[in-house]
Order: sequence, then C-alpha cells, then structure tokens
Amino acid sequence: MNLRDLVYRLYARRVEGRLDHAQVPKHIGVILDGNRRWAKASGGTPEQGHKAGASKIMDMLGWCTETDVEVVTLWMLSTDNLNRPEEQLVPLLGIIEDAVRTIAADGRWRVHHVGTLDLLPARTQAVLKAAEESTRHIDGILVNVAVGYGGRQEIADAVRSLLLDHAAKGTSFEELAEIVDIDMIAEHLYTRGQPDPDLVIRTSGEQRLSGFMLWQSAHSEYYFCEVHWPAFRKVDFLRALRDYAARHRRYGT
Repeated sequence: MNLRDLVYRLYARRVEGRLDHAQVPKHIGVILDGNRRWAKASGGTPEQGHKAGASKIMDMLGWCTETDVEVVTLWMLSTDNLNRPEEQLVPLLGIIEDAVRTIAADGRWRVHHVGTLDLLPARTQAVLKAAEESTRHIDGILVNVAVGYGGRQEIADAVRSLLLDHAAKGTSFEELAEIVDIDMIAEHLYTRGQPDPDLVIRTSGEQRLSGFMLWQSAHSEYYFCEVHWPAFRKVDFLRALRDYAARHRRYGT
C-alpha cells in the first residue's frame, strides 16, 4: 500500500466514524454518469468504461449496506440511451445484464426493475425478470435497477395504468376526473409502495436530473460529485451522506 492509499483510507475511516447513522437517507438514487468520459481520459474504450462502472456498483451497494441505507435506485440505462447505434447499445446491454446477474447472485440484495420492459430486447427482459424472481425472498436492501427508464415515460405509464385499471372497474372518465389525485397516480409508478428518494447522487459533474425519478424526487436532496462514476470512492459516498445529514430539509418551502 502506498502513502496516498494509506492517507485515503485513514481519511475515509475518519469521515465514517463521524457519520450519524440516524441521519442516513433511507432511499438513495444514483445517476451513474461519466463512464465514457472516464474511459477516454484513461485511454480506454467506451466498453471498458462501462465495465468499470458496472464493477463499481457492487462497491456502492456494499457501502450502502454498511451505513443502513434501505433502498437504492441505480439508473443504468435511460430510454434515450436506447436510441444509440446498435454497435454501442448491444455491448452496453450485455454489460448491464451481467451487472444485474451479479447483484442478484450476491445474495444480500433484493432486485426490482424500474423502467419499461417492452422497450428492451427479450434477452434483457429475461435477465431482469429472473433477477427479480430469484431475490424476491431476500430481506436486504431493495435495489431498483433502472434499465430502459425515463421519468416522463414513467409518469405516462402510470397514468395509462390508472386509466386502464379504472376502465376495468367501469369508472367513467367524468367520475375518474372527480376522484383522481396524487396518491392514486403514485400507486401506479414503477416504485409504488416504496419511500421516495431522500438523496439523489449524480457523478461526473453534471448538475441536472435528465429525467431521473421526476415524480419521486420532488422533495429529494441532490448531491453532485465531480468524479466520474468508475472513479467514485467510498470517501465520495461518505461525503454525500455527511452533506445530506447537515442539511435542513424543508420539503418544498
């Protein structure tokens, strides 16, 4: 171990020792950004960047387990990403599939897909369904894997599901217009039954949501980190938690 690594570990241990677990966010959303930029800066290929980013996921979930986080949502592929050229998209989907299998095989976490399955290839759909089914019994962190996810698409799907549900019950549009409210729409989101994210972390220095959990993040706190996702370290994670704990949440005021 070199001196730099030793200093880093000591600093990370110091930050962790001062962390108040009572102030840890219960649900963390993570925008895994910067894989390709990290690869370019290090002289690698985009595929190498995505593989490095996928490997970092396991570290992140381990840190969340250590700090009593209960729900993690990982944005792994947006609906916009599905428009990439096939020579880029196919390898990326393969990396995502391997990452989801690895999360499920670990045995500590329960996997839940958030996104529109119909937009994904059959093989990817099968991997997501298998991961969800095989971890259904696990009483650990709930890991939402957002694959083929877009915030606007989610709201559109929720409204569509709500309309179909009430149409099946024989509710007229006039009757539905009288009773529809925020809670009714929330019951049809991909994350129905889950707490909304307390903290949203985005790596790579971008300070925007890009459509991530538009409905659920209305009262979330945001933490923007300059480092690219593959280089995200435990100390960066702990800093995000420390920053969150120091804030006074006002819930929209």
